[in-house]
Parts: sequence; structure tokens; C-alpha cells
Amino acid sequence: MQFRDLKKQYEVLKNEIDAGIAEVLASAKFISGPQVKELEKKLADYVGVKHCITCGNGTDAITLAMMTWGVDEGDAVFVPDFTFFSSGECPAFEGATPIYVDVDKRTFNLDAEKLEEAIKKVKEEGKYIPKAVVAVDLFGLPADYNKIRPVCEKYGLLLLEDGAQGFGGSIDGKVACSFGDISTTSFFPAKPLGCYGDGGAIFTDNDEWAEYLRSICVHGKSAEDKYNNVRIGMNSRLDTVQAAVLLPKLEAFEKYELDDVNKAAEMYDEALKDTCLTLPLIPEGFVSSWAQYTVQLPEGVNRADLQAALKAKDIPTMVYYPKPMHLQGAFEGTDSAEADCGVTEVLCDTVLSLPMHPYLTENDIKEVTDALKGYIA
Repeated sequence: MQFRDLKKQYEVLKNEIDAGIAEVLASAKFISGPQVKELEKKLADYVGVKHCITCGNGTDAITLAMMTWGVDEGDAVFVPDFTFFSSGECPAFEGATPIYVDVDKRTFNLDAEKLEEAIKKVKEEGKYIPKAVVAVDLFGLPADYNKIRPVCEKYGLLLLEDGAQGFGGSIDGKVACSFGDISTTSFFPAKPLGCYGDGGAIFTDNDEWAEYLRSICVHGKSAEDKYNNVRIGMNSRLDTVQAAVLLPKLEAFEKYELDDVNKAAEMYDEALKDTCLTLPLIPEGFVSSWAQYTVQLPEGVNRADLQAALKAKDIPTMVYYPKPMHLQGAFEGTDSAEADCGVTEVLCDTVLSLPMHPYLTENDIKEVTDALKGYIA
């Protein structure tokens, strides 16, 4: 059994993907070919924003957003403590200080009340200037922007939506990667919409920011002449082959994959509803794209032993994430390490992610849940 079955997906989409790659090879337009622009337009239309700028990966996407906003030394950027390293790494790379904020124990996403408490504390201490919030759509579920956005507006903070795992999720019909002043996503192969290498994208309605982003993605080039570099930038482009892979994948994602992965989640919910596991919560009006299906284990269940028992039955599992951001070695001895994030610390000890993708069958889910229930009984 595959944790995320990219082989099965390729079997289903093989003809379209192979044809797309062959077209790029025949044209020899490997960088900035027409498929890149086509993909950017389709992504912007799907998300519902004016601009989509593709780039090298999801980490670059966040860094490029930070560069656009002039995030720098002396700035505080508020980041959920329960997330992948990039969410805090990118502000820190620009010289800012990540301030880690606890998350909601059921949705795993940034807690808006804790966010406001953290902002007030930073303002009272006066050491850093509050600049921006990075809200992460963890495991496919959009963060609660109905609560987070008003906090950002109240304190004059920029809002970045880190939708690396959230592409395809929505709140009341509004699609993920449209909630931030700038939003970003990743096309890492295992993401809800993934390519066959690294890739990322940035979304915004701001014309000035979009122009700036297109420049700094390509060494700070001017809009008229790529050999007239008007600012310092970086080299971060989605190559044409990856765009050709993503075009049929996006079509399949829209047509059936998002629906099918939600059906798989419903089957998991039904099979595990009467167990001692804490199942993922999808609030009313929210839709998840299910980058992960993550349960919380009860006290007394040894996670490592459980994983070993499932592995013996050829059932893969993963732990996202085993260590809070504020306890990462890179932040040791810094103000970022000073965080009160008890919920995150408990989650890191109890979460377990099960196989999840649009091509799971009912028998697959029965195999996983029977083995899981048998162990914890």
C-alpha cells in the first residue's frame, strides 16, 4: 500500500502527461515555455485571484512574498508552532524573528485568540515591530481566516496564506490560496496538486506586488528587458516540463480527485467514529483537500509500536510533525524559542497520519482501519 499513490495517479493520467512532456521535449522550450503561462492563468482562475506567479518551490514562494513586503531585521512575523519548517524558516532567512503561536487542538491550524495575545505581547515588549502573519492551511484544511483576518486588520499586519498543503480547500465556497494578501502553494509531488519535481506558486490581487514578484523571480529583471536588472532578485522559475505535468493533473484535480479524496476521508470517519481516536475536524462551511488524514492517539498507545505493527501489515504511516517549531535546533537560544504552545507539544506526541489520496479504495481503507482498530482495542 502507498501512503500517497503517485504511481496509480500516473497510470490513470499517463497518456495526457506523456503527451504533455513530449510536446515540451519536441519544442525544446524548457524554460518559460507557453505551458507555464497557460498553467498560471488556469491556476489564477481556479483560485479566483488576478495574478498567479509560478516559481521554483513552495519555500521560494514564501521567501519571495517576504521580499516583496520588505520583511527584515527587527520585524516580527507570527507563525503557527505546528507546521513544516519552511513557514518559519523563510521569515528568519530575511532577518525577521518568527514568533510562534499555538494552534487549535482539533483543526491543527493557527488559533486566532492566541495570535492576538502574541501580537499584544510583542507590542508591549517593544523589541520587534509586528509585520506579518503566516497562516498555514495544514493537512488540506484552510485556516480560520474569518477570525484571523480581522486580527491582522486590527493591528495592521500583512497576511500570508501558506497554502502548501491546502490547495483545493475552501471556506463557504471561497477557495484556498485566495485568503492572504499574498498566498503561496507548493507543487511538491506529495501535495494535493503535485508535479514531478519541485515547484510552487504565488497568488495575489495586488498588481504592483505581482509585477515585483515576476521581476525578483528572475534575477530582478525589468518588465521590458530581462538583461536589464533593476533590483536584486533570485532564480526561481517553474520549468516547462513541470507545467506540462501539472496541466492534466489540475484538470483531474478539478474533475474528480478533490471529490474522491473527500469520499476517502468520509470512509475513514465512518470506520473510526466509535474508536478512542480523535478524528480530524472539518468545521461547518469548510472543505479540506486532505493533504493528510491525521488522527490523535489516546494516552497509553505507543505510537512507535503502533507504526511498527501497521508497517508489518504493509500499511505505511507518517508523523507530521514530531517537533514543535519553537524547539527546532535552528532557533535554539533565540527569542523564537520562547513560546507557550502546549497544544502543539501534545499534538507532536500524539498525531499519526494514515494513507490518504484520491485513489484509495474502500478495501484499502478497511484494511487500514481494521488493523488500526485491532491494535488499539
